[in-house]
Amino acid sequence: MDHKSNITYITLDGFTAYILIICSNSTIVCLIWIHKNLHEPMYIFIAALLLNSVLFSTAIYPKLLIDFLSEKQLISYPACLCQFVMYYTFLASEFLLLSAMAYDRYVSICKPLQYPNIMTKSTVSILVVLAWILPACQAAVPALLSTNEKLCNFTLTVFVCNNELYKLLCVRSKVLHVYGVMGLINSALLPVLFILFTYTKILIITYHSSRDVRKKAVQTCLPHLLVLVSISVLTSYDIIINRVQSDLPKTARLIMTLQLLLYHPLFNPIIYGLKMKEIYKPLQKLFCRLTIH
Repeated sequence: MDHKSNITYITLDGFTAYILIICSNSTIVCLIWIHKNLHEPMYIFIAALLLNSVLFSTAIYPKLLIDFLSEKQLISYPACLCQFVMYYTFLASEFLLLSAMAYDRYVSICKPLQYPNIMTKSTVSILVVLAWILPACQAAVPALLSTNEKLCNFTLTVFVCNNELYKLLCVRSKVLHVYGVMGLINSALLPVLFILFTYTKILIITYHSSRDVRKKAVQTCLPHLLVLVSISVLTSYDIIINRVQSDLPKTARLIMTLQLLLYHPLFNPIIYGLKMKEIYKPLQKLFCRLTIH
């Protein structure tokens, strides 16, 4: 009875978390869409980032919750490959979108006179599209290469179809291993280095500027850095969990996975909703209207 109660509690908790993720991220995306004063590059990138969180959660949560309710966790190999592609596409997209936001902040703060000419609508559109297309193409390659590979193992020790998928293959391809390392460098390491380099340049330039400029730089850059730390933790967990064989019980591993996949998609709207004044004000008005009605 206690075991069934625990399952019900965790499932309801996960379902509630998923609904919160959808509602919180979608609310801010809609506010950015509705308010014309938020139709600026920085807020468009934020909207794309929050939409990415919704897509990421939708690719993971429903199947995860269904698995937990089922006595046997089953998924077809093609479906697992599909989840693999979506998982790494949206994970890598976040790093690229954060890189685009870092570049946007660099141009805005360090080259304010050139900003309108550099960050045009077409430039922003291209950056957003590339942030989704490039990771999708990169994640699709190993999935396609693994499609016709022979399987010798049919049990995954994780709850999400990630790199653990390679352990099902009879022969672990060196090509897939090298490609995976290169993919990690391209989609995570290089963007993180670019972001850190960009914000370091901003810090150096604003250090010699007025107090107001420094304050503005901190207000706009701090939320992006907090989100970067959050997504880096999630990526580190994904790498570590595939390198270290855990002896934790199945339920404990599921709870850890749920918590890690829960915090980041909920963290983004909280950070941008509370820390960015331009988003916080219309959000506050919306809640006031809902409270009155």
